[in-house]
Amino acid sequence: MMDQKITSDHLRKTAYLYIRQSSMKQVNENKESTQRQYALKNMALALGWRLDQIIVIDDDLGLSGTSTQNRKGFQRLVAEVGLGQAGLVMGLEVSRLARNNTDWHRLLEICALTDTILLDEDGFYDPGFFNDRLLLGLKGAMSEAEIHFLRARLQGGILNKAKRGELKMRLPVGFVYDDSDKIVIDPDQQVKEAVEHLFSTFKRAGSAYAVVKHFRENNLEFPVHVWSGPHIGEIVWKLLYHHRVLQVLHNPRYTGTFVFGQTKTKKNPIDGKTQIQNIPQDQWKVVIPDVFEGYISWEQYQKNERQLANNAAPQGEDRLCSPPRSGSALIQGIVLCGKCGQRMTVHYHTRKGELVPDYICQRQATKTATKQCQFVLGEPVDDLISKILLEMVTPLNLDVSMKVFEEIQIRHEDLVRLHRTGLERARHEVELAQIRFLRVNPDNRLVADSLESRWNEALRIMTELEDKYEREIAEYKNDLTSEKIEDIRKLAEDFPAVWNNPRTSAKQRKQMVRLLIEDVTLLKTDVIHVKVRFKGGDSMERCVPIPPVVWKIHLTSTEVMEQIREMAPTKTNSEIADKLNQQQLRSGTGLSFTGRRVKVLRKDYDIAGVYENLREQGFLTAEELADRIGVHSGTVKKWGKAGILKSRPYNDRGMVLYEDPGENLPIKWAKQRSPTWRSKMVNTTESIEEVQYEV
Repeated sequence: MMDQKITSDHLRKTAYLYIRQSSMKQVNENKESTQRQYALKNMALALGWRLDQIIVIDDDLGLSGTSTQNRKGFQRLVAEVGLGQAGLVMGLEVSRLARNNTDWHRLLEICALTDTILLDEDGFYDPGFFNDRLLLGLKGAMSEAEIHFLRARLQGGILNKAKRGELKMRLPVGFVYDDSDKIVIDPDQQVKEAVEHLFSTFKRAGSAYAVVKHFRENNLEFPVHVWSGPHIGEIVWKLLYHHRVLQVLHNPRYTGTFVFGQTKTKKNPIDGKTQIQNIPQDQWKVVIPDVFEGYISWEQYQKNERQLANNAAPQGEDRLCSPPRSGSALIQGIVLCGKCGQRMTVHYHTRKGELVPDYICQRQATKTATKQCQFVLGEPVDDLISKILLEMVTPLNLDVSMKVFEEIQIRHEDLVRLHRTGLERARHEVELAQIRFLRVNPDNRLVADSLESRWNEALRIMTELEDKYEREIAEYKNDLTSEKIEDIRKLAEDFPAVWNNPRTSAKQRKQMVRLLIEDVTLLKTDVIHVKVRFKGGDSMERCVPIPPVVWKIHLTSTEVMEQIREMAPTKTNSEIADKLNQQQLRSGTGLSFTGRRVKVLRKDYDIAGVYENLREQGFLTAEELADRIGVHSGTVKKWGKAGILKSRPYNDRGMVLYEDPGENLPIKWAKQRSPTWRSKMVNTTESIEEVQYEV
């Protein structure tokens, strides 16, 4: 039967041997299985295939057979079969080729179309024959069921052990297993203090970003587990990053609670990759509180989760609060719109070189490209909030200020203790490196040089930590001198002084606001309605007038404009400016007057000047008068300078208008224009003193 299935057509084609193990651990430990798979090559040789016709595909060693994703070897095999290049496909068993019925049956279908024989340890199969196809289908179904049963048993055992709280898993930094496999806080004092300091800093600052910033500013590092490489299981100290802070804060095991089943795996339908997704807390499979000693309480963990949720940028419609930032907007993050109830954002504009806040509700406007809901000037609202706080905090100012003072002391002591612990560890490492170096045989230079290098590196690290420790001690002493302590005590008796102190940052003022105020709702009508909701549940409503727009604030006063209106018909712009400056009057922007500024004001208020007034009185330009009396315009200007014609200046550049002389013309021949009038005009202009007016 075997000989009938294998024909000369099959022998002319290539024989493919597919080899796979599910993981690299199996590759390293189950070597016998790998050797058995490679030994199938001998069966192909015995059946008549030459050695150069046998191709071994072992690209998928260490990859699971539950999917074709990333299995380049299996994809290559299917492609070769589809192209009709394969006469024989070999595998130790069906599970080596695929543990997924979809992939398995696709391969069988292609083999049947291209007349390709399948071979495993049990025999030959021709997918073109119904009986062989049925048997191969059963084998594929059993292979897929086998992986399901194995996984179910394994997961059932793991879940059963987890329900008792006895399942050993990787522990987060700050915990270790003792000799009896009990979870305890890491006995390394430096590790313990670093974790405690992270939680205390977040409790005080309220955001993960602030924790990272605090660690960086104080040159603090955070412990990290090494999970791969030659130093697996060891602790290394690295700079703290934002994602690391979130990992610690989101981990419920820091409360001493045993938790299992926080995530689930899901395949991406697009690329077939497996993704890990977090599931809601109420769907966790196992939650056993107080199994071991933790760093924080479960209540504090829940509070931290709420704080992080409020801080998160993408929280949809429920995002009503955000952490205090460094901008000057006093109620940033806790201000709500009185129209739609959503959180208002903050925009800043510059006024006289300073950033001034505005509160804007624009969520719906951004989504629907419509008009923004509300725009409220922030300055009057912030002034009102400051006034309310100063009124409320006065009876409690001493206790609040002393708590702030005590918090500063505790914070400095924590930093000094962390630096001191790190320095002690570095000194211990130096001693160990020195002992190892002194014990080595001096003749073994390779080892001696390596140990000496490690000793020098340990000394370098210790020197750096000593410098950090000394700087922290110096800052601690400088910050807490008796003079500064006395200043703090004086400020504690006067909360307004603390609030208005230039050294109090905008962020610190916001933190003070949030100690008392839950949120602030703004509604803009003809005034700004401000509703303040306090932490205890009480509320207060106030109204503040809407400040006039900037251009109205900078309007020139009515008194000045009336004087300009009175002087404009008879005085030029510069003359008016001189008169106003003599009275020490100023423009709407607080500047002294110039001719140009008076001109702009006259234009804005449509005030007629000297030119318009003279034109109404019949005054003419030089060209108009020259045309009327029949002379050149230059002659008119000369007569005006000589006083023969009456002229009046109408601007600051000396330009003039001329009074119409009527019938009293300077020359009696002007209208007749006799042949000799040009010569008479020349004589007249050359000796103006001899001209006689006609009686």
